[in-house]
Amino acid sequence: MRKVTAPLFRIFISILLISSIASCTETNKQKSNDTSYLEEITIAQLQQGYKDGKFTITKVVSDYLTRIEEIDKNGPKLNSIISINPDALKIAAELDRELAEGKCRGPLHGIPVILKDNIDTKDNMPTTAGAVVLKNSFVGKDSWVAAKLREAGAVIIAKANLSEWANFRASLSSSGWSGVGGQTRNPYELDRNPCGSSSGSGVAVSASLCAFAIGTETNGSIVCPSNNNGIVGLKPTVGLISRTGIIPISFTQDTPGPMARSVEDAAISLGVMVGVDSTDSKTLNPNAKTYTDYTQFLKSDGLKGKRIGLLTNISGFHHKVDTLMKKAVADMKNAGAEVIEISFPIQREINNASFEVMLFEFKDGLNKYFATLGDNAPIKSIEELIAFNLKDSIELRYFDQQLLALAQSKGNIESAEYKKALALMMKGIRENGIDKVMDTNKLDALIAPTGAPAWKTDPINGDNFLGSSSSYAAIAGYPNITVPMGNIDGLPVGISIFGRAWSEPVLIEIAYSYEQATKHRIKPEYK
Repeated sequence: MRKVTAPLFRIFISILLISSIASCTETNKQKSNDTSYLEEITIAQLQQGYKDGKFTITKVVSDYLTRIEEIDKNGPKLNSIISINPDALKIAAELDRELAEGKCRGPLHGIPVILKDNIDTKDNMPTTAGAVVLKNSFVGKDSWVAAKLREAGAVIIAKANLSEWANFRASLSSSGWSGVGGQTRNPYELDRNPCGSSSGSGVAVSASLCAFAIGTETNGSIVCPSNNNGIVGLKPTVGLISRTGIIPISFTQDTPGPMARSVEDAAISLGVMVGVDSTDSKTLNPNAKTYTDYTQFLKSDGLKGKRIGLLTNISGFHHKVDTLMKKAVADMKNAGAEVIEISFPIQREINNASFEVMLFEFKDGLNKYFATLGDNAPIKSIEELIAFNLKDSIELRYFDQQLLALAQSKGNIESAEYKKALALMMKGIRENGIDKVMDTNKLDALIAPTGAPAWKTDPINGDNFLGSSSSYAAIAGYPNITVPMGNIDGLPVGISIFGRAWSEPVLIEIAYSYEQATKHRIKPEYK
């Protein structure tokens, strides 16, 4: 064996030292890039961390962006994000400077949020609705929602994938699929569906890719993805939050709303977005009862003394969901609520009228939205959209555009057909529906299962909905909040709590009390 000389020995030791230093450096780098502290973190915990100097806004934003890269784009590949805000870190640094100077804009100062990509943001992210025709559509003005969030100090870090055109395009579809973003995947089991249309918003919240997200709902598009992704979703009364700058389906039913991992975080973010907007007449309702702070209704004893109606006709679609619902009712009774069984199916003519109204309003609203894009609009009408899709290689690969064609065939919103359908729908679901049932039975709220466990994603046969309760509040334009009520073989299921117009306070009381008593939220495992 060759004898190791002193110089060679020193070189050998040097190599070992360099290797050791490099290894330590890499280990420290991995520790510094550890984003696990963001899992399940609340808005209040983030704010306390800023206050205590545990981390900066810049670090938190950077780490959320890292999580998006590692979990959404690589790793499990959830595909919940359409675009990243390239100015997010710059915005975070400015908000850090404000904190250093003693200025705090409120509870959302420095809190990262993701917006569904049908919500206009005047920045370096396009607003696409998931549609190829709008993939390079940069708007000239923030939506009401984006402006209110920025004013409150929230950092818009990304735009979320969605069911294209908020799932109002095809005769069948796979929720979470869009021409721009592809298919979003469920974080609990990757081959299952996230539901929609606020698919990416729900997945991003569940996977802790943001502190909270904003979705939009016409019928089920906040509460269903919240159900499938094990989070809290709050669909407000139509008119509580302005829809200005949101790509529309229905003037009567559309609303944005918060999606979060807790009722508290949903309540915090809800109050920030409330306000009167002269460009959205729904916010001018003289009977509106609104608050800028909904956290005052976070009461652990919020179920005590409440009289709640259980819709017995929303059952039987899944026996395991029925079992969870029975347990939820027992938990509510134990917390001091009185639960009354009620059968209250929606009449077929009301559902039919709602569909007619959506067709008329989609054509009218979408054409008006295209007009707001001015000279930069790639198309000017729903008719041009249909023609574009026929020539595109992606848009009609899996799904047709039957709903676009049906909407195009309708007249304008001054037509007698539209006005008749709208009047029938409103009277049937409000005056002779929810209001009558709740008044007759002296109820504070109604409850029903939000839906079934997530189904397998299927681009050939489309979605496999087993059951849903979203239509009651959606058609009426009334508030609805869904909260996790358990899981079936690791797949979460939610309970919906809904009621009269402007009853967000009582719904939040009930939801928070139930959530705190049961704690059913589970983290996804990306199986």
